[in-house]
Amino acid sequence: MPLTTVVGSSGSGKTTFLNDLNKQSKCVYIRQYHQIRPYLMVSRIPNFDATKLPYWSIYEGEGTANKIPAGGTMAGEFTPGLSGGQRKLLLFELIVQRATQCGQKLLIVLDEPFSGVTDDFVPWIVERLDFLRSNGHNIVLVTNDHVHTLMELADNTITVSAVNRNVVSINQDHTCQREMVLHALSSTGVDYMYPKATQNDLIFFFNVEILSSKAVLGVACFTIFFFALFLVSFWDSQTSSYVLILIAGDIIAFFSVNPYLLSLVDWRNAVTEEAEALVHSSKAMNKLLKTILCALLIFVVCSLEFGMVNAVVSGLEDAKFLLAMFCDTGSTTLPFVVFGLYTTWPHQVCETLALLPFLFLIFFSTTFSPGAGVPVVKELRYLFARFYFWCMVPGAQEYMEGCPENETLNILLMCLTGLGTVFLFVIFVAIKNCLKSTKKAKVVERRDTLQKDAGFQALVEELFGGDAVSSRKQWRQSEIGSKSKKEISDRASVPSPSSPKKQYYEPTANPGDTEVDC
Repeated sequence: MPLTTVVGSSGSGKTTFLNDLNKQSKCVYIRQYHQIRPYLMVSRIPNFDATKLPYWSIYEGEGTANKIPAGGTMAGEFTPGLSGGQRKLLLFELIVQRATQCGQKLLIVLDEPFSGVTDDFVPWIVERLDFLRSNGHNIVLVTNDHVHTLMELADNTITVSAVNRNVVSINQDHTCQREMVLHALSSTGVDYMYPKATQNDLIFFFNVEILSSKAVLGVACFTIFFFALFLVSFWDSQTSSYVLILIAGDIIAFFSVNPYLLSLVDWRNAVTEEAEALVHSSKAMNKLLKTILCALLIFVVCSLEFGMVNAVVSGLEDAKFLLAMFCDTGSTTLPFVVFGLYTTWPHQVCETLALLPFLFLIFFSTTFSPGAGVPVVKELRYLFARFYFWCMVPGAQEYMEGCPENETLNILLMCLTGLGTVFLFVIFVAIKNCLKSTKKAKVVERRDTLQKDAGFQALVEELFGGDAVSSRKQWRQSEIGSKSKKEISDRASVPSPSSPKKQYYEPTANPGDTEVDC
């Protein structure tokens, strides 16, 4: 399979071209500034031999090979480790090993593989590129560095231009519709098939997210410190202060896990890009495991809150109050999990939407001023777990308006409203997926239509197989089959008052300078 370079001036859309290729194809993708969790220990990456890295002998000599993390910055925290160039070499070697292990013919997309890499590693990269190509993998890459070296190695060159973004130049002798070229490139890729999830995947997640990451330890330290202050501040409280004590405990619980949850957007982006580079088996599985970890953290914090509340005041020892604390805290913290992990929205949007349940609880639950509010607004109290919680608290339930008479029904409604935001989000995702599947069906239909086109078939042959001259002849024949030779000749000529007419396959300076040939 060939190696194809995408070239063009700065701002011409080279990276955009690769991003579009990644969206519509089953490809392995390394971005120009690819993210990887900084605290991920290189030696713990599953099925990866780090000794093949050209710089790994340095860490082996220092005795730090088993302790070196990927390094970098995530969620505003810098972790020392590999340099940017070393991380790029790590991801590149990881793809080489994954491609060798799977035995499938992959479409590998690389954005600036030489960026941040010193010249002494260039021969190593070139050798690996040639190895991938010789093993039948289709490689598409963009580079502004060492262009001459890659042009010698490349089988095809695609030139993009900012003048006309709808067409690209193929091998500097004819132009083609951008959409058709993207479909042609994506027609060769197959989805990388990981082995079935095993215990090793769980061990990898545990090693990275609990042993290597300091975030969980930070939550533990914050929670213990402030609940210790809670203990000494509210010690020997009166039963008449139930509500104030519970509000104080809920505030501590919320802010104990909140910093951890705010980092989920950056975590999601890093894990998604790791999956594109085949670091782990599944971003979906990692998101699920992260969701379980977040839920466990929330439950542990609520359990500590339950213990501290009962340490300072008596009368709330029943297990139903532990459930109520979890539903109450979960209603304001789980939105951070679903928005942070299961959307592609930026940090500010996710945080704003996730904070709405917390703010609405203050205004609409009526728990801060029982019975207050205009008639229509007061009815919104039934949407909040805090309302049903307060209907269980001695000394508060007498003031709550409209509490369910049956305790079992009250607990059931409390559990349902505690997960209300999650339920709404699931409905939103279901609707979004339906619309997405409709759009995807149109893309597949368009691709199927293109694949029946003789010009498309000739383009695929030119890019991926057969003699280039032969494929160009077929290209001409496909055009002649739909139009007369005279029409082709007229269209392929570009008149110029100062120079002879350019012929059909003569290289053009810019993809926008001639009409589209395919």
